[in-house]
Amino acid sequence: MALWRRDNDSSDRTEPRVYIRAFVPPGGLDEAIGFYERLQDVRVDLRADYPEKRLSLATVGAFLIVEGEPAITEPFRATHGTVLVADVGPYLERLAREGAEVLDPPVDVPTGVGFTARHPDGTVVEYVHHRPKPGE
Repeated sequence: MALWRRDNDSSDRTEPRVYIRAFVPPGGLDEAIGFYERLQDVRVDLRADYPEKRLSLATVGAFLIVEGEPAITEPFRATHGTVLVADVGPYLERLAREGAEVLDPPVDVPTGVGFTARHPDGTVVEYVHHRPKPGE
């Protein structure tokens, strides 16, 4: 599956978008997309392979669907949610000022850049911003 998304640049977002994570085994992505489309009466916004992590991803409304072998997805289940923001930089700075712990520093991901942090209350959140890829 090639990278496909309805909106390839989150830099103009005025508010963050929060995703609830749903995990499916290999071969379950299309069925899960159909379920979440029907449930929310929306269409899939993004489909992407994440070969470095051996995952496939999709976003449908409020859900980020993560497809992969259970042993591969297990570390990702500790993250409570994903927040799509205009730019991860200011969030990294704010989280540091507020005493959050960065668990995974900013890295390039198939859709842009992301990092994971543990908030002072223990909530673990992935922050990501999307940017266009060449040819998109």
